[in-house]
Amino acid sequence: MSTPYLALEGLTKAYPGVVANDNVSFQIMPGEVHALLGENGAGKSTLVKMIYGLVKPDRGAMRVNGATYEPANPHAARGSGVAMVFQHFSLFDALDVAENIALGMDNPPRMRALAARIREVSEAYGLPLDPSRRVGDLSAGERQRVEIVRCLLQNPKLLIMDEPTSVLTPQEVQILFETLRKLSSEGTAILYISHKLEEIRTLCDRATVLRLGKVVGAANPREKSARELAEMMVGTVLHTPSRDTTAPGEVLLTVNDLTLPAASQFGTTLKGVSLELRAGEVLGIAGVAGNGQDELLGALSGERLSAANAVTLSGKPIGRLGPNARRRLGLLAAPEERLGHAAAPEMSLTENALLTGDIREKLTRNGFVGWSKARAFAKKIIEGFDVRTPGTETAAGALSGGNLQKFVIGREILQRPTVLVVNQPTWGVDASAAAAIRQALLDLAAEGAGLIVISQDLDELMEISDRFSALNEGRLARAVPAKGLTVDEIGLMMGGAHDMHEAHAEDSPRTAQEVPA
Repeated sequence: MSTPYLALEGLTKAYPGVVANDNVSFQIMPGEVHALLGENGAGKSTLVKMIYGLVKPDRGAMRVNGATYEPANPHAARGSGVAMVFQHFSLFDALDVAENIALGMDNPPRMRALAARIREVSEAYGLPLDPSRRVGDLSAGERQRVEIVRCLLQNPKLLIMDEPTSVLTPQEVQILFETLRKLSSEGTAILYISHKLEEIRTLCDRATVLRLGKVVGAANPREKSARELAEMMVGTVLHTPSRDTTAPGEVLLTVNDLTLPAASQFGTTLKGVSLELRAGEVLGIAGVAGNGQDELLGALSGERLSAANAVTLSGKPIGRLGPNARRRLGLLAAPEERLGHAAAPEMSLTENALLTGDIREKLTRNGFVGWSKARAFAKKIIEGFDVRTPGTETAAGALSGGNLQKFVIGREILQRPTVLVVNQPTWGVDASAAAAIRQALLDLAAEGAGLIVISQDLDELMEISDRFSALNEGRLARAVPAKGLTVDEIGLMMGGAHDMHEAHAEDSPRTAQEVPA
């Protein structure tokens, strides 16, 4: 049997109050695509940080090709052949592709030679890049190519990929998978982290499952269903979101030919956006990051104002109304960015409950805060949405991403909105928590609210949406029934095909909710 490229032997890392990794051991063979699975808080991030030299283990050992491996920093890791593509890009919008790649290399060549190498390597691996293009003008998929090519230029023997498809269209995912398979065939080992379990089943040779910092199992993903893998991760039977069949009701929200300039140099201009949302309906909006999702949410929530008649709620023009006025009328929103936008990290959960709940929950009177009522509202959110926290006075920034997300979504749902707009409702949330959030959204729709769910998770959108649309460069495709949409059709819509409705015989909201098994 060949020597593993990377062997982990009893890796342990503890922080005050929590053991992030507890005696973790597994091996990755040369040329293997190895999945690392686990719910939020399972220890995946800490583990790959130890492999990449960002964190030093308390106990245990690592070996590369049989030799002791103790990287003091990422530079040392790269010197041993380990490279990593992070989930969140580390690129400078104002610089071009070659300049960004040079900044991430330990010993970059001269720019002309580097540009030639970028073209050569990117084309060889099916990821063509123009070295002279400014990164701020690139799509999210092209930005990911920059990160990957930067790693490939350093000839890695182990490539760590953290949620690599979260910003890609289905077609771009296929291109990425072809690249990874080519690397694998050349002997490069790949450690692949993703919550998209069908992708794991398609791409990966083996999977190691973490739960609460420990290895709880290993599997051949091709021999397991996505549900079986998810249940290995959470340790319980996974709940599948569902709702009763309902017919859509009256029109609640209308957007008419909404055009808004970008708020910043690298933002996205909304161009002639029109949509209609009915009571009891979930409208799913897909799109690769940076195509106008934040701008659309801002225009709907009231953070960005428009012409009065561009947005109407129950027939009332609200385009010139700010967020508080829209909340009074029943239009609530939960943005993508949890810390700093949806919640203030230094404030307690009680204070964060007050920030958006004040108006509809009547938490202030004559300018004075009713702290007992605010704490009661925060407690109701914590208990109703299983937020794991010591109490209502815990700072929002002290919560895990998944728990803060449950708090933010719960805070808006419990205010009984007429219309709720959410962007990335289960971003970075494990399978169990994601199922709970989706069920809460479906329950809200079943009670007669209209929901707009903006997400890059296509599985999520197809699971809960009645109608489906997509944003591309600030333009919104005409919504079509979600039932019967193919992956190719979805990808075309995300790529800018705005007339997909012509391919559908139906042109009305579906009346039955179909949930994948």
